[in-house]
Amino acid sequence: MFAAENGLRGDSRLKAISDAIRVVPNFPKPGIMFQDITTLVSNHKIFKDTVDIFVDRYRDMGISVVAGVEARGFIFAPPIALAIGAKFIPLRKPGKLPGEVISEAYELEYGNDCLEMHVGAVKQGERALIIDDLVATGGTLSAAIRLLERVGAEVVECACVIGLPEVKGRRLLDGKPVYVLVESRQ
Repeated sequence: MFAAENGLRGDSRLKAISDAIRVVPNFPKPGIMFQDITTLVSNHKIFKDTVDIFVDRYRDMGISVVAGVEARGFIFAPPIALAIGAKFIPLRKPGKLPGEVISEAYELEYGNDCLEMHVGAVKQGERALIIDDLVATGGTLSAAIRLLERVGAEVVECACVIGLPEVKGRRLLDGKPVYVLVESRQ
């Protein structure tokens, strides 16, 4: 669900967030309209507003784990975790974490990938929030949900800054709510 459909309709922060995202045509390959968040995070007020919207939503949900999806989910997940009193857990690409890991493979429209997290990072029964910058097909978030649920976590919601238009109206991903701040621009 998009934030404007859930109590934030007309909130000027959403327009500022959307306007702060630079669209780069044909990157990293022809036909892709890359949603560049570096222009958002380089504006401290808009970056803070982005984090604050998420914090306001999740502050009282009893979340103990904020899992950030590599790499751009790492930008938003730690400040949200700190603000709501939860731990940050990175969900990384293969081979990036030292020590014992648990993995979850998934398919993308252009191939396969995998997410990993440290064994023991999340305990049975912990309430988790998954953060990424963008949701397109939902493949990465679905893998993150499966990974956390395999270790016994309760995934409360997935949250992204940007959602592709195809996601509009879609409230669930693998049975879990998805919360998106703004629709991607073309």
